[in-house]
Amino acid sequence: MTEASVNLNNGGSMHEGTETVLEPTTTAHPLTPVFTRVVRVRRETKDTWTIWIERPDVYPGHRPGQFNMLYVPGVGEVPISIASSQRESAARIAHTIRRVGPVTSALVALRKGDYVGIRGPYGSHWPVGSAAGHDVVVIAGGLGLAPLRPAVVELLKLRRKLGALALLYGARTPEDLLYQRELAKWRQVLDFQLLVTVDRGTRDWHGHVGVVTTLIPGISFDPSRTIAFICGPEIMMRFAVRELLSRGVPPNQVYVSLERNLQCAVGFCGHCQLGPKFICADGPVFPYDVIEPYFLVKQL
Repeated sequence: MTEASVNLNNGGSMHEGTETVLEPTTTAHPLTPVFTRVVRVRRETKDTWTIWIERPDVYPGHRPGQFNMLYVPGVGEVPISIASSQRESAARIAHTIRRVGPVTSALVALRKGDYVGIRGPYGSHWPVGSAAGHDVVVIAGGLGLAPLRPAVVELLKLRRKLGALALLYGARTPEDLLYQRELAKWRQVLDFQLLVTVDRGTRDWHGHVGVVTTLIPGISFDPSRTIAFICGPEIMMRFAVRELLSRGVPPNQVYVSLERNLQCAVGFCGHCQLGPKFICADGPVFPYDVIEPYFLVKQL
């Protein structure tokens, strides 16, 4: 994943969505960030951190699946998926960031009290409100769990209104698994199918080994009434979509999140154009039947 398409990814410390989409943070100019303080930083894996920032007064709130643009002065800005639900806290916003280049390296070097620029939220969202009465299958690969996490939090709050509910999560190795304490808590939730796998096991790993799509046969759901949310590497999403469609899940009930070449976030620069769509403005969350002709074309 490149800096331009970082999660939907060292300047040093600064100490020296068919439903109405919420309007983004308003400043003097739509591309001008507002500044807010970092309130907490937590390391997730060897190259990934979650940072929590204060919610600016002008920030209108967000929905699961949307993203913000985060800016470090003198370094640059990148799109980062929002990893927290407003059900958890209206006062702060979480972003889980993998260190892959100069901007993300500067972001994960921030500490409590540092300032960071933010503009957003942008984009479409997971249709959690449409899940009532459905079986729900959530499939996450690697860092793809971060933009899905707010949807899982909200789905668990709606648990009594849903049919079957499952989260399938895969990572490269056990050390690459995100939110491990939270995964342990989710395992204790009744009527919630949580299956985790890794591509390569270790001596201490006693769980499933294999790609995340191999977990699908292990869950129960009625394809005719299932809604699915999928996020991760595009090759993983292609295979996951194929497997769900082969089992009879309707294409318009499968949602994928794309992260190709996001830069301006307002449909101006054109870098994220995918066929007639702009991922920043029309996505990043798309119903599969809408994006299918373009999603299957590699590097379009």
